[in-house]
Amino acid sequence: MKSRTDYKLAPQRIKQLKNFLLRLKIDPEDLVNISESDLELKLQIINEALTHTSAQAKYNHERLEFLGDAVLRLAASEFIDRKFPYMKVGERSALRSQIVSDDWLASVGESIQIEEILIIGTKASKDSSALQTLQAEATEALIGAIYECFRDLHKIHNWLYQYWLVSSNKFLDDPYRQNPKSALQEWSQSNGLKLPKYEIEEITQHHGDPNRFFCKVYLEGNAIGKGWGRSRKLAEKEAAKFAMQYLSIKDYD
Repeated sequence: MKSRTDYKLAPQRIKQLKNFLLRLKIDPEDLVNISESDLELKLQIINEALTHTSAQAKYNHERLEFLGDAVLRLAASEFIDRKFPYMKVGERSALRSQIVSDDWLASVGESIQIEEILIIGTKASKDSSALQTLQAEATEALIGAIYECFRDLHKIHNWLYQYWLVSSNKFLDDPYRQNPKSALQEWSQSNGLKLPKYEIEEITQHHGDPNRFFCKVYLEGNAIGKGWGRSRKLAEKEAAKFAMQYLSIKDYD
Protein backbone atom coordinates (compact mmCIF):
# COMPACT_ATOMS: atom_id res chain seq x y z
CA MET A 1 0.00 0.00 0.00
CA LYS A 2 1.36 3.37 -1.00
CA SER A 3 1.14 6.27 1.39
CA ARG A 4 -1.32 8.95 0.39
CA THR A 5 -0.61 12.51 1.39
CA ASP A 6 -2.87 14.31 -1.07
CA TYR A 7 -5.97 14.07 1.10
CA LYS A 8 -6.95 13.57 4.73
CA LEU A 9 -10.00 12.00 6.27
CA ALA A 10 -12.03 14.12 8.66
CA PRO A 11 -12.01 12.89 12.30
CA GLN A 12 -15.74 12.16 12.12
CA ARG A 13 -15.27 10.05 8.98
CA ILE A 14 -12.42 8.12 10.62
CA LYS A 15 -14.66 7.29 13.57
CA GLN A 16 -17.50 6.31 11.25
CA LEU A 17 -15.30 3.98 9.21
CA LYS A 18 -13.74 2.34 12.28
CA ASN A 19 -17.15 1.61 13.77
CA PHE A 20 -18.34 0.27 10.45
CA LEU A 21 -15.41 -2.15 10.18
CA LEU A 22 -15.90 -3.36 13.73
CA ARG A 23 -19.51 -4.23 12.85
CA LEU A 24 -18.15 -6.47 10.11
CA LYS A 25 -16.15 -8.42 12.73
CA ILE A 26 -12.81 -7.18 11.51
CA ASP A 27 -10.50 -8.01 14.42
CA PRO A 28 -10.42 -5.00 16.81
CA GLU A 29 -6.68 -5.36 17.45
CA ASP A 30 -6.04 -4.75 13.77
CA LEU A 31 -7.57 -1.31 14.17
CA VAL A 32 -6.11 -0.51 17.57
CA ASN A 33 -2.59 -1.91 17.80
CA ILE A 34 -1.24 -0.11 14.74
CA SER A 35 0.35 3.27 14.16
CA GLU A 36 -1.81 6.29 13.49
CA SER A 37 -0.38 6.67 9.98
CA ASP A 38 -1.02 3.01 9.11
CA LEU A 39 -4.55 3.24 10.45
CA GLU A 40 -5.31 6.32 8.37
CA LEU A 41 -3.93 4.65 5.26
CA LYS A 42 -6.14 1.62 5.77
CA LEU A 43 -9.17 3.80 6.36
CA GLN A 44 -8.37 5.81 3.24
CA ILE A 45 -8.56 2.58 1.25
CA ILE A 46 -11.85 1.62 2.89
CA ASN A 47 -13.13 5.11 2.18
CA GLU A 48 -12.10 4.71 -1.47
CA ALA A 49 -14.21 1.55 -1.72
CA LEU A 50 -17.17 3.39 -0.25
CA THR A 51 -16.90 6.36 -2.61
CA HIS A 52 -18.97 5.92 -5.74
CA THR A 53 -17.85 7.30 -9.10
CA SER A 54 -20.92 9.56 -9.14
CA ALA A 55 -19.31 11.58 -6.33
CA GLN A 56 -16.60 12.56 -8.85
CA ALA A 57 -13.84 12.18 -6.26
CA LYS A 58 -10.19 11.55 -7.13
CA TYR A 59 -10.34 8.10 -5.57
CA ASN A 60 -13.43 5.92 -6.12
CA HIS A 61 -14.60 2.34 -5.86
CA GLU A 62 -13.83 1.07 -9.36
CA ARG A 63 -10.27 -0.17 -8.79
CA LEU A 64 -11.19 -1.99 -5.60
CA GLU A 65 -14.34 -3.44 -7.12
CA PHE A 66 -12.14 -5.08 -9.77
CA LEU A 67 -9.90 -6.53 -7.05
CA GLY A 68 -12.88 -7.55 -4.94
CA ASP A 69 -14.31 -9.62 -7.79
CA ALA A 70 -11.22 -11.85 -7.84
CA VAL A 71 -10.93 -12.03 -4.05
CA LEU A 72 -14.59 -12.95 -3.66
CA ARG A 73 -14.41 -15.78 -6.20
CA LEU A 74 -11.33 -17.26 -4.54
CA ALA A 75 -12.72 -16.97 -1.01
CA ALA A 76 -16.09 -18.41 -2.10
CA SER A 77 -14.30 -21.34 -3.77
CA GLU A 78 -12.41 -22.01 -0.54
CA PHE A 79 -15.65 -21.89 1.45
CA ILE A 80 -17.30 -24.44 -0.85
CA ASP A 81 -14.25 -26.72 -0.76
CA ARG A 82 -14.18 -26.71 3.04
CA LYS A 83 -17.93 -26.87 3.67
CA PHE A 84 -18.89 -29.29 0.88
CA PRO A 85 -15.76 -31.35 0.14
CA TYR A 86 -17.70 -34.09 -1.68
CA MET A 87 -19.82 -31.79 -3.86
CA LYS A 88 -19.47 -32.43 -7.59
CA VAL A 89 -17.68 -29.86 -9.72
CA GLY A 90 -20.83 -28.90 -11.61
CA GLU A 91 -22.68 -28.30 -8.37
CA ARG A 92 -19.76 -26.28 -7.02
CA SER A 93 -19.83 -24.01 -10.04
CA ALA A 94 -23.57 -23.51 -9.76
CA LEU A 95 -23.35 -22.75 -6.04
CA ARG A 96 -20.44 -20.37 -6.48
CA SER A 97 -22.31 -18.45 -9.16
CA GLN A 98 -25.01 -17.81 -6.57
CA ILE A 99 -22.74 -16.69 -3.74
CA VAL A 100 -20.76 -14.24 -5.83
CA SER A 101 -23.69 -12.85 -7.84
CA ASP A 102 -24.75 -9.21 -7.92
CA ASP A 103 -28.01 -10.13 -6.19
CA TRP A 104 -26.09 -11.82 -3.40
CA LEU A 105 -23.68 -8.88 -3.05
CA ALA A 106 -26.61 -6.46 -2.91
CA SER A 107 -28.28 -8.50 -0.17
CA VAL A 108 -25.08 -8.46 1.90
CA GLY A 109 -24.76 -4.72 1.34
CA GLU A 110 -28.33 -4.20 2.47
CA SER A 111 -27.82 -6.29 5.61
CA ILE A 112 -24.79 -4.22 6.68
CA GLN A 113 -26.58 -0.98 5.72
CA ILE A 114 -23.76 -0.03 3.41
CA GLU A 115 -25.80 2.71 1.77
CA GLU A 116 -25.65 4.71 5.02
CA ILE A 117 -21.88 5.07 4.77
CA LEU A 118 -21.56 5.45 1.00
CA ILE A 119 -20.36 8.69 -0.56
CA ILE A 120 -22.39 9.17 -3.72
CA GLY A 121 -23.38 11.98 -6.05
CA THR A 122 -26.61 13.89 -5.58
CA LYS A 123 -28.26 12.47 -8.69
CA ALA A 124 -27.39 8.87 -7.80
CA SER A 125 -28.62 9.34 -4.23
CA LYS A 126 -32.08 10.25 -5.54
CA ASP A 127 -32.34 7.26 -7.87
CA SER A 128 -33.98 4.63 -5.67
CA SER A 129 -34.13 2.13 -8.55
CA ALA A 130 -30.31 2.06 -8.68
CA LEU A 131 -29.87 1.30 -4.97
CA GLN A 132 -29.39 -2.44 -5.44
CA THR A 133 -26.67 -1.86 -8.03
CA LEU A 134 -24.92 0.63 -5.74
CA GLN A 135 -25.04 -1.83 -2.85
CA ALA A 136 -23.58 -4.65 -4.97
CA GLU A 137 -20.76 -2.52 -6.38
CA ALA A 138 -19.84 -1.04 -3.02
CA THR A 139 -19.88 -4.43 -1.27
CA GLU A 140 -17.58 -5.95 -3.88
CA ALA A 141 -15.26 -2.93 -3.63
CA LEU A 142 -15.27 -3.26 0.16
CA ILE A 143 -14.17 -6.89 -0.15
CA GLY A 144 -11.28 -5.74 -2.30
CA ALA A 145 -10.41 -2.97 0.16
CA ILE A 146 -10.37 -5.27 3.18
CA TYR A 147 -8.09 -7.68 1.37
CA GLU A 148 -5.76 -4.87 0.26
CA CYS A 149 -5.60 -3.50 3.81
CA PHE A 150 -4.87 -6.78 5.58
CA ARG A 151 -3.77 -9.24 2.87
CA ASP A 152 -5.68 -11.92 4.72
CA LEU A 153 -8.49 -14.01 3.23
CA HIS A 154 -9.29 -15.23 6.75
CA LYS A 155 -10.90 -11.86 7.46
CA ILE A 156 -13.05 -12.17 4.36
CA HIS A 157 -14.17 -15.61 5.56
CA ASN A 158 -14.94 -14.28 9.05
CA TRP A 159 -17.16 -11.61 7.59
CA LEU A 160 -18.94 -13.50 4.81
CA TYR A 161 -19.24 -17.03 6.27
CA GLN A 162 -22.69 -16.50 7.76
CA TYR A 163 -24.04 -15.10 4.48
CA TRP A 164 -22.53 -17.92 2.43
CA LEU A 165 -23.94 -20.51 4.81
CA VAL A 166 -27.50 -19.17 4.57
CA SER A 167 -27.32 -18.87 0.78
CA SER A 168 -25.81 -22.34 0.43
CA ASN A 169 -28.58 -23.92 2.48
CA LYS A 170 -31.21 -22.19 0.35
CA PHE A 171 -29.45 -23.38 -2.78
CA LEU A 172 -29.30 -26.98 -1.58
CA ASP A 173 -32.93 -26.90 -0.46
CA ASP A 174 -34.04 -25.67 -3.90
CA PRO A 175 -34.97 -28.64 -6.10
CA TYR A 176 -34.33 -26.51 -9.19
CA ARG A 177 -30.84 -25.41 -8.04
CA GLN A 178 -31.62 -21.77 -8.79
CA ASN A 179 -32.05 -22.64 -12.47
CA PRO A 180 -35.79 -23.03 -13.03
CA LYS A 181 -35.51 -22.42 -16.80
CA SER A 182 -33.41 -25.56 -17.23
CA ALA A 183 -35.71 -27.47 -14.87
CA LEU A 184 -38.78 -26.43 -16.87
CA GLN A 185 -37.12 -27.41 -20.14
CA GLU A 186 -36.15 -30.82 -18.75
CA TRP A 187 -39.70 -31.33 -17.44
CA SER A 188 -41.28 -30.51 -20.79
CA GLN A 189 -38.89 -32.78 -22.71
CA SER A 190 -39.37 -35.68 -20.29
CA ASN A 191 -43.12 -35.40 -20.84
CA GLY A 192 -42.83 -35.34 -24.63
CA LEU A 193 -43.85 -31.69 -24.92
CA LYS A 194 -42.47 -28.83 -26.98
CA LEU A 195 -39.95 -26.43 -25.45
CA PRO A 196 -41.35 -23.59 -23.32
CA LYS A 197 -41.74 -20.21 -25.01
CA TYR A 198 -41.16 -16.90 -23.24
CA GLU A 199 -42.85 -13.60 -24.07
CA ILE A 200 -41.34 -10.48 -22.49
CA GLU A 201 -42.71 -6.96 -22.23
CA GLU A 202 -40.73 -3.93 -21.06
CA ILE A 203 -42.98 -2.14 -18.59
CA THR A 204 -40.69 0.76 -17.66
CA GLN A 205 -37.28 2.05 -18.75
CA HIS A 206 -35.98 2.71 -15.25
CA HIS A 207 -32.64 0.97 -14.78
CA GLY A 208 -32.69 -1.27 -11.74
CA ASP A 209 -36.49 -1.29 -11.38
CA PRO A 210 -37.37 -4.81 -10.11
CA ASN A 211 -40.56 -4.69 -12.21
CA ARG A 212 -38.99 -3.31 -15.38
CA PHE A 213 -39.70 -6.46 -17.44
CA PHE A 214 -42.76 -8.70 -17.35
CA CYS A 215 -42.59 -12.24 -18.72
CA LYS A 216 -45.08 -14.99 -19.46
CA VAL A 217 -44.01 -18.54 -20.22
CA TYR A 218 -46.12 -20.81 -22.42
CA LEU A 219 -46.18 -24.59 -22.79
CA GLU A 220 -48.14 -26.09 -25.67
CA GLY A 221 -49.79 -22.69 -26.14
CA ASN A 222 -50.94 -22.42 -22.52
CA ALA A 223 -49.65 -19.73 -20.16
CA ILE A 224 -48.27 -21.56 -17.10
CA GLY A 225 -46.13 -18.92 -15.41
CA LYS A 226 -45.40 -15.23 -15.08
CA GLY A 227 -42.70 -13.14 -13.49
CA TRP A 228 -41.12 -9.71 -13.19
CA GLY A 229 -37.47 -8.67 -13.09
CA ARG A 230 -35.08 -5.78 -13.56
CA SER A 231 -33.64 -7.65 -16.57
CA ARG A 232 -35.09 -9.93 -19.22
CA LYS A 233 -33.12 -12.85 -17.81
CA LEU A 234 -34.46 -12.37 -14.28
CA ALA A 235 -38.05 -11.99 -15.52
CA GLU A 236 -37.73 -15.26 -17.46
CA LYS A 237 -36.26 -16.96 -14.41
CA GLU A 238 -39.16 -15.83 -12.20
CA ALA A 239 -41.71 -16.94 -14.79
CA ALA A 240 -40.07 -20.37 -15.02
CA LYS A 241 -40.00 -20.67 -11.24
CA PHE A 242 -43.73 -19.81 -11.10
CA ALA A 243 -44.37 -22.44 -13.80
CA MET A 244 -42.46 -25.17 -11.95
CA GLN A 245 -44.43 -24.44 -8.79
CA TYR A 246 -47.67 -24.59 -10.78
CA LEU A 247 -46.73 -27.87 -12.42
CA SER A 248 -45.72 -29.40 -9.06
CA ILE A 249 -49.13 -28.55 -7.60
CA LYS A 250 -50.93 -29.77 -10.70
CA ASP A 251 -49.20 -33.16 -10.52
CA TYR A 252 -50.83 -33.71 -7.11
CA ASP A 253 -54.33 -32.61 -8.13
